[in-house]
This record gives sequence, structure tokens and C-alpha cells, in this order.
Amino acid sequence: MIVINDTLKKLKITAVDRTEGSLEGCLDCLLQALAQNNTETSEKIQASGILQLFASLLSPQSSCTAKVANIIAEVAKNEFMRIPCVDAGLISPLVQLLNSKDQEVLLQTGRALGNICYDSHEGRSAVDQAGGAQIVIDRLRSLCSRTDPANEKLLTVFCGMLMNYSNENDSLQSQLINMGVIPTLVTLLGIHCHNAALTEMCLVAFGNLAELESSKEQFASTNIAEELVKLFKKQIEHDKREMIFEVLAPLAENDAIKLQLVEAGLVECLLEIVQQKVDSDKEDDIAELKTASDLMVLLLLGDESMQKLFEGGKGSVFQRVLSWIPSNNHQLQLAGALAIANFARNDGNCIHMVDSGIVEKLMDLLDRHVEDGNVTVQHAALSALRNLAIPVVNKAKMLSAGVTETVLKFLKSEMPPVQFKLLGTLRMLIDAQAEAAEQLGKNVKLVERLVEWCEAKDHAGVMGESNRLLSALIRHSKSKDVIKAIVQSGGIKHLVTMATSEHVIMQNEALVALALIAALELGTAEKDLESAKLVQILHRLLADERSAPEIKYNSMVLTCALMGSESLHKEVQDLAFLDVVSKLRSHENKSVAQQASLTEQRLAVES
Repeated sequence: MIVINDTLKKLKITAVDRTEGSLEGCLDCLLQALAQNNTETSEKIQASGILQLFASLLSPQSSCTAKVANIIAEVAKNEFMRIPCVDAGLISPLVQLLNSKDQEVLLQTGRALGNICYDSHEGRSAVDQAGGAQIVIDRLRSLCSRTDPANEKLLTVFCGMLMNYSNENDSLQSQLINMGVIPTLVTLLGIHCHNAALTEMCLVAFGNLAELESSKEQFASTNIAEELVKLFKKQIEHDKREMIFEVLAPLAENDAIKLQLVEAGLVECLLEIVQQKVDSDKEDDIAELKTASDLMVLLLLGDESMQKLFEGGKGSVFQRVLSWIPSNNHQLQLAGALAIANFARNDGNCIHMVDSGIVEKLMDLLDRHVEDGNVTVQHAALSALRNLAIPVVNKAKMLSAGVTETVLKFLKSEMPPVQFKLLGTLRMLIDAQAEAAEQLGKNVKLVERLVEWCEAKDHAGVMGESNRLLSALIRHSKSKDVIKAIVQSGGIKHLVTMATSEHVIMQNEALVALALIAALELGTAEKDLESAKLVQILHRLLADERSAPEIKYNSMVLTCALMGSESLHKEVQDLAFLDVVSKLRSHENKSVAQQASLTEQRLAVES
């Protein structure tokens, strides 16, 4: 290290004298020392105070400039040297050198700035203030079409510098997006797809930028989908495909890009991967199968891309996905069921799928997962059945296929996501199906479980769906037996609470169900309605100006129905309902105003 100390002393003198020959010798000596022991040499350089001199040596005219930039690039590999490089005023002269015409100067300058920016807030800030990013993007644009090895090396360094500059920094990434870096990088990828290092750099950059919402529109206006799919088809190595997947996943969240990816043939690539990897037990293959099938499901979340792949139910993609459901691979069963749930997003598709026997496949799948089943598969299959049950013409077909019996096997599930989908599926199936609603409503085990789930305070979704199903059983069956079963299981208080929900639709469903209870089985339910303080709640709903018209209307219908009970009638009188109701006679909603007149007459007669 004695030599290094002498070199540093000599460098101080020659830097002042500017004798180029001896200056070059000193710089070569430093580079050699850095190659042998970077950390120790960097410490010596920092201690010597020579960094300040480097700023004056970074002149575009000097023949030593590239070597000085190279030394800075080498020392900046050490974290402890990055702030000293900024403090020594090296950023501004380095950024100026980005305008140089000398390839070697550009290369070493790009390396120096990239290393100073790596994981350094101060480094990035200084490059930002000096306007370095815009110059680098402009240089990338101007050098983009040259494919000689030296130029490709330079492009790779510049991409790397932008990566280090903006990595994990949203505001700098947004800045690059606003400067138009995305179309430039996409063009680069297209021209240099044969160059592994440059391709990799572009992919990492895309991966970072694609996380930002603001990038999606810019990506959608380029031919990124085409380029990525082209690149994907060429890749054999797992790691490279993994890198492309990491870019595809965030991009595929955008509907326009979903469609572009489908049109570029990504789906065929994914299906091929699934076919190749399905029987493998290698960790990499299992991971790739999961990524490919997950991405496939993601592409189906866009309405246009989904319809394109459905092709009226005749599409080869749709048929292939269908074949995943009976498979023995849990990941494929899951992806298949999720894909069906995504295809089932419009009535036409649902009707076609039910007619083509998908329901039986899903029921078989669920049967395979009743005991210690896979929760994600249960959840996905139930989601698919729920969506398929939405069109009116499908309900009777699905009921006669025995869907309710299959779904009820999961009543013992302790998993809220499964409970939630199970409830939603049953609710869809019995909509306007009186017989099915009556049959289910008389199922004591089901009703008791619903009442239990109505108290699942930790799971608002399950709680809400249980209440809605209780109400639906009454509304669609209009059956005294169903009402008795619900009263006996202690369900009344939950329906009364549901009438105070923040969701108008749920409030309304509760009021209609309660009105049916009052009309059909008032004697049986009287005590429960009293202890749940129904009359006070009705008074509050009618007096509250924010209550929706249908809530006011149904509250009055229910109030009239309660008059048949002596104790509830007395409560209505004690609370002076007449005052509130008479005010509603002038309500802007005609139905509310008419019902207010009828209710007022009824109350006046009964008093």
C-alpha cells in the first residue's frame, strides 16, 4: 500500500500541473490497486482528500476523463463512498459528460452515476438536480437502433443507471414515466431482443415501472404485449421466464393490455406450460405451473379478453380450461374453477355453460374436497356455482341437478371465505324459487347455522350474507313452516337488526321478510319482535329524514301488520306514530304519500 500513498501524493501534484502523461500513469496505478483490493484502496482515496480533485479532472477535453470516471465508478461500488462522491461535487461534471461523443467516456460515466445512485438517496437527489435522467433517456433514444456490441454494452449500462436511479422510489419512477422512458425501453427490447444482458435490464426496468398505476396507459400505447410474448416464446430457462412473468403479472391488471396479451398469443404459451409441467414434481416446474395458471385466470378478468377466449363456448382455450377441473392437480382444479367463475360474468355465457354440463363437473370437484378439502378450491368452485346461478333460467336446472345438496355438505366449514360463498350460492339459487326456498327453510340444521353466523362479528361478509339468506328464505317461500323454523332457532332478532343496516337493500329485504312474518305468523313471533324492540326501530326509520322512500313505505306496511298483536299495538300507540305518519302524507314520493294515508287511517281506527 506504500505505492498507493505515493501515487496519491503524486496525483495531487500532477492534477495541479496537468502533465497528462504522468497523470495517466497515476490513474492506471489507482485502477490497478482498486482491482486488487477495492475497499482498502477506496478508504485510502477518501482519506487522501483526492476526490475533490477528480471534479476538475472530469473535463470533456482531457484524454484522462474516461479513466477518472472509471475510478469513480469503482470506488462507488462501496456504500461508504457514495455520499463522499456527492459531497466532492462529482455529480454535475459527470452529468455534463453524458453529452460526450466518446463511447468509453459515456460508458464509464454511466457506470459511475449508476453506482453512486445505487441505494443512495443523496446520489439520486444530486443526479435529479443535475438533470441526469433526461439526458440518459435522450441518449438511449438516439443510440437505440445501433446493434454493434460496444453500443449494446453502453445501452445496458444506461438502462442500469436509470434502474439504480429510480429503484423503489415512486416519485423518480413517475418522473421517468413522464419523460417517456417506457416507449423508449419497449423499442430497445424489440431491437435488441438477441442481447441477453440488455434484455434482462429492460425486463427489470419494466418490472419496477409496471407497479405504478400511471405506467399502465403508456405501456398500453406501445407494443409491449407483442414484444414480451415474442421473447417468452424464445425462453427455455426457468429464471428468464420467471423474469418475464414478473413483468406480465402487473401489466395484465390493465384491461387494454389483457386484450393485447391475448391477441399476441400469450394464452397459447401458458397452456403449453401447463401441459408440460402438470405431472412434474420439481419445485421450479410446480412454481411455473402456478404462475402460468394464475396469469391465465388474471387475463380472464377483463371483459373483452374473457369474451374473446370464450368464443361462444366453443373456444379451444375454454375447452382446455374445462379439462383442468377433473384433473388431480389442486393448482389446476383451482385455476379451472376460478376461470369458470370469470367466464360466468354474463348471462349468455352462464346459460351456455349450464347447458353444457359444467355444473356436474363443479359438483364432482366439490365432492372431492368435502373431507379435509382444499379451502381455496372449495371457495373457487362455490364462486363459479354462485355466478352460474344468477340467470333466472339456470336456477331450476341447477336445483334439479342437486346443487343445494352438494353445497350443504360444506355447512360444517369453519372457513369464512367458504361460508361466504356457500351462503351467496344458496341465496342466488332460491331467488324466486318458492319450492326450493321452502325446502331449505325447513332444514333446521341450515337455519341454526345461519343464526349462528348472523353473530359472526369478525366476518362482516358472512354476517351480512347469513342475514340476507334468512330473509330470502321467508320472502321466496312465504311459508308458515319456514317462519316457525326461523322463530324457533332465534332468527327474528337478527332480521330486526338487519332492518337497521347501513345498506338500503338489506334494510328493505329485512322489512319485507318481517312484514311476511307479521302477516302469516304474528302470534308465534310476537315475543321475539317485542324483545328485539321492532316498534322503536320502525318509529326511528319513519322519523329519520335520511331513510330511503322504499324503507319508509315498507316500515309503514309492517307497522300496519303489527296491529294484530295487542302488545305491539300498544307500543305503536305509546310512541305516537300518528304524528310521524301524518307528516309523510305530503312526501314527494307518491307511493310513500299514499301508504301514509292508509296507515294513518288504520292507526286512527285502531286507536
